[in-house]
This record gives sequence, structure tokens and C-alpha cells, in this order.
Amino acid sequence: MFPLYDERMGQPPRKHIDKSLKLRSAISTAGAVPARELVIVSGISGAGKASALKDFEDLGYHAVDNLPLELLVEFAGLVGKSREIARAAIVVDVREGHTLDRLPEILQRVNKILPTRVVFLDAQDAVLVRRYSETRRPHPLRKSETVERSIVEERQLLEPVRNLADTLIDTSNFNVHELRAHIQSRFGHEEKSQTLLVSCLSFGFKNGVPLDADLVFDVRFLPNPHFVPEFRKKTGKDPRVAAYVRGFPQTQEFLAKVSDLMLYLLPHYVEEGKSYLTVAFGCTGGQHRSVMMAEEMARRLRKAGYKVKALHRDIPRG
Repeated sequence: MFPLYDERMGQPPRKHIDKSLKLRSAISTAGAVPARELVIVSGISGAGKASALKDFEDLGYHAVDNLPLELLVEFAGLVGKSREIARAAIVVDVREGHTLDRLPEILQRVNKILPTRVVFLDAQDAVLVRRYSETRRPHPLRKSETVERSIVEERQLLEPVRNLADTLIDTSNFNVHELRAHIQSRFGHEEKSQTLLVSCLSFGFKNGVPLDADLVFDVRFLPNPHFVPEFRKKTGKDPRVAAYVRGFPQTQEFLAKVSDLMLYLLPHYVEEGKSYLTVAFGCTGGQHRSVMMAEEMARRLRKAGYKVKALHRDIPRG
């Protein structure tokens, strides 16, 4: 897996709104003007903000790195009146310092001018530390002796932004290509009718609940194949393990009830205009029960005509 990191972790100079910025038109090739929108991209350093900003730029957003918050209202006004820019994405991160405390008040003013969404990228601490080690880049705070302590301080500074986030993206298990696909799925503005993409995600509670899950189901009440010696080193993708879990009455009842719930909810999400939904199934280690459940739910929803993919956060890749 390619390491995913923030290419601007070394705290570069600010880029202001001037002629030196690369202007990318948000007008589609068909000539139609998409709905106006401002996306605030924020998150923990090392979680992939630079990669995400480039992905938004490729989607036709006018991309600005680290615009001073004092200029955010003025910038929104310019976008709202512009004939060339319909959508913009701006990185707001720890480089703002204590000005971040003013973000809630500033966003209230911006929202009156332009529809605004806040996207917050995060990753597990161990993953962030590994990425810093691999890239040998300093943490932007540079105040603490260790990267671990800098991450703790950064989380505290960014708490006001995280609390405002409309979308949380956990990049712990993403490489740059997977992050790109994720952002394109959520924020692409193709002219064709939007299709809801459902991700059925398995995970282990011992490794934490996925940050970007929209719905979470706990399947730890099902009998655990881990305690069957012949299944211990296998996963829920193995047909014999899946058959073992599926063979219990409570499994069948749970699948029927969750399937009914999903088939009720999904048309409403489509009507609302939602383009991406993550349904997470968790067991203890994320190896057996949750994997089987995610695969089975993906199969059922696919059969019902939905675009679905099954993802498994905690099983070994290969």
C-alpha cells in the first residue's frame, strides 16, 4: 500500500488569492453551470489533506491551500458572483492557530453567501506516526519533542473544526488512489443522474469504530468462529466460515431485519440526493462475523439493484 501523507506537512508559506493561483474553471465541458458550493477541507496533518485538495481540483473545484480565515467571507462572496468559478475547495488546518476558534462564527456568515460543507480527514495515531516516519517530514507544530505529542496537541486545536464537519473521512486504510476514488464518489458532479454508492464495511471493535460510518451494526451477539480451531486463521470470506455463521437462526433473523431496514432507508437517501453511504458491521476482531455480514448484505443490496461494494478494514490484504 502506498503511504498516504500530507505533502505540505512542512508548513509552507500561505497562498493568498491573487493571480499566481492556478485557476481551474468549474464550468462543465457540456456548458452547464453546476450548483455553487464551497468545501472546507481540514483534518489532522498526515491524513491526506494535500492529496484531497488535488482530488477536488481534478473534479473542477477552484483549489486554495490555507486561505486565512479572515478572508473566507470575502472569498465566498467572490465565488458567489464569479462567472468562472462555481465550486471551490479550501484547506483550513492547524496553521491557522488559535484563529480556528472563530471558525463557527465565520462559517455562519459564509453559509449565508454560499452553500458550504466541511470535510475532516483523520487517521489512527499509529498510522500517522508511521507516515511521518516513512516521509521523514516534521510535524507542522514542531513544538513537541515527539510526533505523538504533536498529534495530541493538533487534535485539541482542531476540535472546533471536527465538531462542525459534515463529512468525516478515515484515511487509515486508504492509499492515494483509494482516497481519490472516495472523494470522487462523494463529491463528483457528473451530468448523469446521481447513483447512491453503498459501502458495506466490516471492522473489529478492538480497533475502533470507523470514523466515516453512517450506520453501525454490532454483530458480536452471533457465535464466534474464532473459537472453532479450523476457522480461526480464516476469514468470513471463506465459504465454510460464512456457512457456519449463516447457519444460526439469529443470523438469518438479523439479516432479514437489517435487509428490510436498508431497503426502506435507501430510496429515501436517494431522494435526498445522498451519493455515498457507509454501512458498517462490527465484531470483535473484524475477521469473521462482520466480514460475512458485510459480504452478504452487499450481495442482497446488489440484487435489489443498488451499486454496492464490500470493504474489509481489518482483514489482511492480499
